[in-house]
Amino acid sequence: MPTPTKGRRLGGSAAHQQHMLANLATALFEHGKITTTEARARRLRPVAERLITFAKRGDLHARRHVLTMVTDKTVVKTLFDEIGPSYASRHGGYTRITKVGPRKGDNAAMAVIELVTETVEARPQRRRARRDRAAQPAGAGRQGRAATQATPAETAEPAETADAETADEAAAETLTASDAEAPGDSQSEAGAEQDDEH
Repeated sequence: MPTPTKGRRLGGSAAHQQHMLANLATALFEHGKITTTEARARRLRPVAERLITFAKRGDLHARRHVLTMVTDKTVVKTLFDEIGPSYASRHGGYTRITKVGPRKGDNAAMAVIELVTETVEARPQRRRARRDRAAQPAGAGRQGRAATQATPAETAEPAETADAETADEAAAETLTASDAEAPGDSQSEAGAEQDDEH
């Protein structure tokens, strides 16, 4: 159970709020849908979704953790046997809140909170892609990833173009070396003569 918020609560004290949320969660799992005030429904949503996540895990530690909140053992059994496995392919978003209008007596905003029953196809998790990127060697940025993802046909170059590129690079290096050695005009002319000889 999350720590109670500071300031105004859904009851007289933090303990009262925890008991109220536990009773609302029990009723939600028992009936599948409850009508309550909008403020209570919004506070109930993260609590109920966390309990469903525990039910999806299904181990003994998770069951004992849920039993500290939901004390009705029959509701916990249905939560772990039916509700939790039905959300195996869903990564969150187990509940839905629908506003229904003001209450007749005190004009409080009312809402219906219900368990989502539509099936959804599981998307691939993005975290695995991040882990794969982290597993690459250091210094492999976008160019490194692009090089690893390139096909062998794209990476293979003809031997003639590779030899031509190395010859161009060697010529560029000799030009820059001769420019660096020639600080004056007379020496630059001598460097040009040397380039002509080559």
